[in-house]
Amino acid sequence: MANRIKKGDQVVVIAGRDKGKTGDVVRVLGDKVVVSNINIVKRHTKPNPQAGQPGGVIEREAPIDASNVMLFNPASGKGERVGTKVLEDGRRLRVFRSSGEAV
Repeated sequence: MANRIKKGDQVVVIAGRDKGKTGDVVRVLGDKVVVSNINIVKRHTKPNPQAGQPGGVIEREAPIDASNVMLFNPASGKGERVGTKVLEDGRRLRVFRSSGEAV
């Protein structure tokens, strides 16, 4: 999954509890991604006065495996596979496999 999904990409979840939902990638952690408003979990945290962090139950996004998300193509309105194309000057460009258009 190298370079297929990057921070800021809009993705659709294709497997798991949140299947069918879309969101933006907040962070990429190796082979896992954190997507906004997807895979929300509750964490019981202790207060940390030095960091100004209150205690209690906090809801936040947990990482989801990158294989469970697909890049969202706004032209077709659904998730699609991504490939790479090498340009004449040697740069790599991510393209949708179905249409060949740039991401």
